[in-house]
Amino acid sequence: MLMKRALAETGLDMSGMTVLTEAATGAYAVTPVLAAMAGAKQVYAFTKPGRHGTVTDAKRETFEIAATLDVADRIEILEKISPEVLHSVDIVTNSGHLRPLTAALIDQLRGDAVIALMFEAWEFRREDLDIEACARRKIRVVGVNERHPAIDVFSFLGPLAVKQLHDCGLAVLGNKIALLCDNDFLAPLLTGLTNLGANVETFDSVAAVHPGAWEAFVVALQPTDSPRIGRAEAAHLAACAPDGAVVVQFWGDVDRAVLAANGLAVWPPQSVGQGHMGILLSEIGPEPIIRLQTGGLRAAEWVRRGGAVTEDGFAQLVPWPEVT
Repeated sequence: MLMKRALAETGLDMSGMTVLTEAATGAYAVTPVLAAMAGAKQVYAFTKPGRHGTVTDAKRETFEIAATLDVADRIEILEKISPEVLHSVDIVTNSGHLRPLTAALIDQLRGDAVIALMFEAWEFRREDLDIEACARRKIRVVGVNERHPAIDVFSFLGPLAVKQLHDCGLAVLGNKIALLCDNDFLAPLLTGLTNLGANVETFDSVAAVHPGAWEAFVVALQPTDSPRIGRAEAAHLAACAPDGAVVVQFWGDVDRAVLAANGLAVWPPQSVGQGHMGILLSEIGPEPIIRLQTGGLRAAEWVRRGGAVTEDGFAQLVPWPEVT
């Protein structure tokens, strides 16, 4: 089973710990179950209705998995988080139903509690949690090294981009693709696309793109406060592309209205949340999610137990800002 293998490969051990995470649906239903499988004495899983399912859906899917692994008795699903729960937890995950982690929530945590970011530290989004409150309380926010051999989520990024291109009607094989990337996603994305036979040229900014017979612009630009593709950028891409080119939003916010006004198609067709990826890892199966969630818990567990943070280890720290 994928979950047991992920636990064995990472060495996740949450014995004696209390964890607050989410109860979600689909592949994300595994998170509280993984914590319980790793020996957590109590797992609180908060849920609420969302676009991926109802409260009933989340409860059912979580307990269906937990029951088969005989850990359901240590998972409690919550629709409201009490101060007593917050006072008791060792680890809180930066998970969808819990976000944003507000100052009011953070101020209720013990001083030795740890927040599990659940992705790499450099991908931190300020809208997810109040980092100033964490700095004031000295609450550590722990990213996970997704490139650690026991986790290796980055190897799924190339197949994920290929899935997006297939979904929007491109074969990848033989397609001429401009890959716009200014971050550490570059190498796995380039490898994944070229291994499938795409003709790829890379650019670290929209301004660097030159005219060509581009069939797609794959955008993987680190989000900022404003869209990475706004009015000026959309006009530049339109000037560089033939009719029918599509802008594929892998990561990095884009202004869909100005892209459409410039005659460019956008994939995915629906808008995604600010700062979020245009496709979920779960779109290519449960394994990358299981690896990522196990790794996120392992990184936080490591720091909570006093482990040293090293470049090649599981854990990364989000730096605290200066607070007055």
